Amino acid sequence: MSLSYSGMPTQRAQTLWAGGTDDNDQPPERVTAPERMPCRHCLGYVEPGEDALILGYRPFESLQPYAETGPIFLHAELCVAYDREAGLPPRTLHADLVLLKGYSRRDRIVYGLGALVPPSEIETRATVMLADPRVAYVHMRSATNNCFTLRIDMKDAQKT
Repeated sequence: MSLSYSGMPTQRAQTLWAGGTDDNDQPPERVTAPERMPCRHCLGYVEPGEDALILGYRPFESLQPYAETGPIFLHAELCVAYDREAGLPPRTLHADLVLLKGYSRRDRIVYGLGALVPPSEIETRATVMLADPRVAYVHMRSATNNCFTLRIDMKDAQKT
């Protein structure tokens, strides 16, 4: 099973870059990055000295009990979306652990599958989760702050 990886959809990022509000209905905070900050659109880094947006982000289409909203970073200016087919983003290899959570077609957590894993096990664990017929996609989140990092889908037959 081949996997694809995606961050914040470009259309959503463009709305924010154009002055739109975040998923808390607030304007993003604009800051100068004091250190590397992980961008959730290009899945690279906002480098020190570059401008970044800090905002509340809900990576779900609609409000429902499992639609978590959390803080993320985004380049303050246009950046190119991560190529879904490029494999696991290199940035993810620097974490000690990541949280993987499987979601159903109705955007509900599939209980019993979530796991904290080291970067070396991300692809294996995500593949196992996506092989479960109850799972439509997987979110990778920060193990320490629970912030959304990226979405993982099956490359050839996306379920959502």
